[in-house]
Amino acid sequence: MSKGRIIKVSGPLVVATGLADANMADVVRVGEQRLIGEILNMTGDSAFIQVYEETSGLGPGAEVETTGVPMAVELGPGLISTIYDGIQRPLEEIMKIAGSTITRGIEVPSLNREKKWEFTPVAKEGDSIIGGDILGTVQEGPVVLHKIMVPPNVSGTLVSIKQGAFTVTDTIAELKTAGGEIKELTMIQRWPVRVGRPYKQKFPPSQPLSSGQRIIDTLFPIAKGGTAAVPGPFGSGKTVVQHQLAKWSDVDVVIYIGCGERGNEMTDVLREFPELTDPRTGESLMNRTVMIANTSDMPVAAREASIYTGITIAEYFRDMGYAVAVIADSTSRWAEALREMSGRLEEMPGEEGYPAYLGTRLAQFYERAGIVACMGTEERQGSLTAIGAVSPPGGDISEPVSQGTMRIVKVFWGLDASLAYRRHFPAINWLSSYSLYLDTLKPWYDQNLGKEYFQNREKALRILQEEATLNEIVQLVGKDSLSPEDQLTLETAKMIREDFLQQNAFVEIDSYSSYDRQAKLMHLILKYDSLVRAALVQCTDLQSYFCIASRERIGRAKGVPEAEYEKVYSEIEEWMEKEIDAIVEEGGRNND
Repeated sequence: MSKGRIIKVSGPLVVATGLADANMADVVRVGEQRLIGEILNMTGDSAFIQVYEETSGLGPGAEVETTGVPMAVELGPGLISTIYDGIQRPLEEIMKIAGSTITRGIEVPSLNREKKWEFTPVAKEGDSIIGGDILGTVQEGPVVLHKIMVPPNVSGTLVSIKQGAFTVTDTIAELKTAGGEIKELTMIQRWPVRVGRPYKQKFPPSQPLSSGQRIIDTLFPIAKGGTAAVPGPFGSGKTVVQHQLAKWSDVDVVIYIGCGERGNEMTDVLREFPELTDPRTGESLMNRTVMIANTSDMPVAAREASIYTGITIAEYFRDMGYAVAVIADSTSRWAEALREMSGRLEEMPGEEGYPAYLGTRLAQFYERAGIVACMGTEERQGSLTAIGAVSPPGGDISEPVSQGTMRIVKVFWGLDASLAYRRHFPAINWLSSYSLYLDTLKPWYDQNLGKEYFQNREKALRILQEEATLNEIVQLVGKDSLSPEDQLTLETAKMIREDFLQQNAFVEIDSYSSYDRQAKLMHLILKYDSLVRAALVQCTDLQSYFCIASRERIGRAKGVPEAEYEKVYSEIEEWMEKEIDAIVEEGGRNND
């Protein structure tokens, strides 16, 4: 631990001398208020420090003290349902101590040191254990069974293990290392945020992440352990898409990072999540969620830390064998924080002023996603799915953050302002979006939902693409000049857009749609298309087909309650066949 003196303050950047013994990435305490910071650069005995708190009032001569350890998070029972800031300070605990405004330099432990947790041992005395092995479990809330693991770099023979109620700092087990040293183990681990947690092996993703959003699950699916980006201009619904993914994704734990976005959006999340019921568990969604709130009015440097804090907590739950989703809203604000700090460090700017290492930092975040074989002697797999929103200025996805992200992620949900202005939500453009997981996920879809599911997906996309081509012709010569088959294509495409892809996040019935329901709804629309297309050979009166009662019922089908949809959908299909047959018979009689 060494001490130095400030010689320069430039916003969140502080330069201090006399720190020759310090290391890169060390955490430091700055000034009388002991503001928390991190060393970015070392030049001789001068350290360039980014301070994660407001630096007003700091000046040359103030003392800087190094802690000798890198930026790290505390991992253990108490993470679930907690709301942290970007450097893992619990905001609710801070509010109890300091009121509604965060006091600078306040030091509050990330995990509650007083609360006792009921620890149930799994390992036994005399067991030979290695890093990643499970010592025991703690029931953290009604949903998550928290597995207390041996730290990754520790191994030996278990000398003793306790059972009962303990705080996170109490010794729950003792380990004898190969060198004969007795090591005390607690329920808490510390891990540096910029270093990925180790694993045995990484596997290619093979199972989709169900989100309950029809355009995502059916047209552009993401795999568990995959990566996705949601770029879009202001007002196109990025945050609502992120909220929907956080609410309804079939994962065990969600880490929601509000990185530099507006405070009222984060407030919406904090109000909604405790009230919403998880369709998988029947419990409150907050019981499987960790929140990191680092809004736009908080210090800019902490945005960068918040992304790493979130992904490290996610890796910890992944190591327990859970499926975890990290929702980052938005990585553009994180990149802006990188740009500001890079400018203050007087580094050579890259494209549009972003640092030359922007692409590397983006890759370091997204590449920590994946399906892995967890550390330890027991065989278990965990998955980490990373989904980041991107907020390109003016919706221009040719800017560096969007392009850097697109090079890394395998799913691209491109939000379109024109769709948003037409009140079509989610405003994901089906012509510019893509998923590169289709080939690896196809076996799962074929096995669980039947081969028709993927065939219908391809047919629906083909119809939407044909619609885009036909619309250009319609603008030139009018709709009436098209053949009946092409006019039917336009009508079917309209049904796919309005009756299937459009989804209201604020209507309970429509907010979440299961795979089975999605498959049946798509089948209904395409069955209408194929029946009418076949009937056109005998009767070309298009308007008769467009006006049948079943056509309207399909339009209202997504509003049918969950318990009734199977019965209602089969009835619609039956009525539709009878109505189209009746039109054909009537047309045949008229011709006679």
